[in-house]
Amino acid sequence: MKTGWILGGALAVVLLGSGYFLTRGGPASSPVTLFQWEDYAQPPYLAAYEARYGEKPATMIFADEDEAFAKMRAGFKPDVMGPCYYEFPRWKEAGLLQPIDTAKLKNWNKISPTLRGLPGISAGPGKVWFVPHYWGNTSLTIRTDLAPEYAKSQSWDILFDPKYKGRVSVMDGVDDTVPFIARMIGVNAYEMSDADWVKVQGKLRELVGHLRFVSSDATALAQGLASGELVAAMSWRTTFATLNREKKPVAYLTPPGGIFTYVCGLVMHKDPSNEEKALALIDAGLEDAAAVHTIEQVGDEPANVGAMAKVPDSVFQSLGIQRDLEAFLKSGIFQRRLANKDKLISAWTDIKSGVQ
Repeated sequence: MKTGWILGGALAVVLLGSGYFLTRGGPASSPVTLFQWEDYAQPPYLAAYEARYGEKPATMIFADEDEAFAKMRAGFKPDVMGPCYYEFPRWKEAGLLQPIDTAKLKNWNKISPTLRGLPGISAGPGKVWFVPHYWGNTSLTIRTDLAPEYAKSQSWDILFDPKYKGRVSVMDGVDDTVPFIARMIGVNAYEMSDADWVKVQGKLRELVGHLRFVSSDATALAQGLASGELVAAMSWRTTFATLNREKKPVAYLTPPGGIFTYVCGLVMHKDPSNEEKALALIDAGLEDAAAVHTIEQVGDEPANVGAMAKVPDSVFQSLGIQRDLEAFLKSGIFQRRLANKDKLISAWTDIKSGVQ
């Protein structure tokens, strides 16, 4: 995952609050540091923390999780971080995380029961490694006026249709594209044998010959679809929502068997500068106002489903989702950790560049 948060591959540091420097070992009253995607380091996710402590937390933005992992392995120690479900096990296994006591989060029970029960997040009774924060989907956004037959069929086969060669796009990240293409040929990417991976690589090579470009930049995908340069693009639902609000003729495909669902969350560093404040910052991200901001302004869906009663039907309609988020979550396929991810990244990089 995740939405158009790429910042040219560079880390951007945002210091919120005058005179504060990103140092460790300062006084206990120093603000804690959030290491997060850009959209989720915005004021609505920090407001409850600020109200409680009378200070703004420091924030540092990462462009992708591989970059964030490398920086922490090199010694950077934020207090709270925002990886996705498929990524956090790598951070845990590297010894970067501390279990979180859910009894100390007043908003924990507002989180969807399905998300609270995700396999692998438990750290023992009453504790978790990963607090679900928000979720969304990966599928194809298509121009219904340019490819009406696929709007009717809801099929992902448009990616390989010769009629639309050079007018389709997929995402750059293996966590999105590899499971997607694997599923199209009946392979479960999360349980691939070596023979399965050979088949998937063959389909990826076929795919590259059909593509206009490969990108995880939500803005580029939306612009390509809006202009007609693209007829179909693998995207997160946020891209569809943006175009739908602009009254563009688009659909978000939902083929039989459901679509992929990513879940991103909040974790705590194994050595937080102030555990109480770190927990308060996690809880702040789950507040009702933050949840409403997520669905109305970002276009993702919040883990705090309890706050959704305050959201009008029109918002759900613009996103193309039902109000019963619990049922909707159960209908999809959760994106999980890919085995041998480094090998997959290397192969996909070679395939995109034309290496046989």
